[in-house]
Amino acid sequence: MTQSEAKERPVKSERSEPTAGRPAGTAGTDPATEAFVGHRNLLFTVAYEMLGSAADAEDVLQETWLRWSGVDLGTVRDRRAYLVRITTRQALNRLRTLGRRKESYVGSWLPAPLLTTPDVAEDVELADSVSTAMMLVLETLTPTERAVFVLREVFALEYEEIAEAVDRKPAAVRQIAHRARGHVAARRPREHVSSADSRKALDAFRRAVETGDLQNLLDILAPDVVLLGDGGGVKQAVLRPIVGADKVARLLAAGLGRIPAGSSFRFAQVNGRPALLLRVDGELDTVLTVRVDHGLVTGLYAVRNPEKLSHMRRETALSR
Repeated sequence: MTQSEAKERPVKSERSEPTAGRPAGTAGTDPATEAFVGHRNLLFTVAYEMLGSAADAEDVLQETWLRWSGVDLGTVRDRRAYLVRITTRQALNRLRTLGRRKESYVGSWLPAPLLTTPDVAEDVELADSVSTAMMLVLETLTPTERAVFVLREVFALEYEEIAEAVDRKPAAVRQIAHRARGHVAARRPREHVSSADSRKALDAFRRAVETGDLQNLLDILAPDVVLLGDGGGVKQAVLRPIVGADKVARLLAAGLGRIPAGSSFRFAQVNGRPALLLRVDGELDTVLTVRVDHGLVTGLYAVRNPEKLSHMRRETALSR
């Protein structure tokens, strides 16, 4: 165990965990709670971008608080940096555990969708970084590469700060960042896609469902489009990626007729981007997001796993 890790180990404390919605600066709030609550949205965003799981990100925040509540604030020069460091370390530990769980996951694994506040969409870089397409690219990195990339490219931390968070020397962190940046550049969406383009693709899907005419959808599918479904072994979903416009169209044509009468579709901001929500008997059944490259849909992502949809009941605030 490193000396910096030892400083962050939880110790017995009489402070209670702060309520998630409690505003910073509330009368009676101690400095540790005020700092934690003030940076909570940032810390959740760091954990979520590293894990792709809202539930695991919340657990990481709980662990972060337990360690932070025992820290002597008189020894902390930069509270924000210190909290990010604790969160990163806890997320790295959780990421390795999550990797073992994914090995036995039934079907494709997709990040848990978040119903995000309007300001997330206004921050183009943040919205891009938490989009389903980008989160799937981050899944191809090693845990340390992912941490370094997220902290450097999304949150603009200095290499020295990142080095403390991942227990590497700054020179090594620079090399990891360079390697991760190249890896992501080769796989990320090739251009920034406007919300209008994403909504156009989703609207074509909605019209195809409502009218039974797939032509509008076929017109915007790229030849190499990939459809991924995540039912988590609980809800029916494609177990393997479906590749190619013809195959995807045939699958959608077969599935459209099975959507119960009275189901409804509506648009929402999910992970900072337009998404389509399917409700059956008033209950959220599926969250559909897309990846668009050069005006054509190259990725369709359908999350049906009920556990992953639990954070869609309320808006989640993200920040950098």
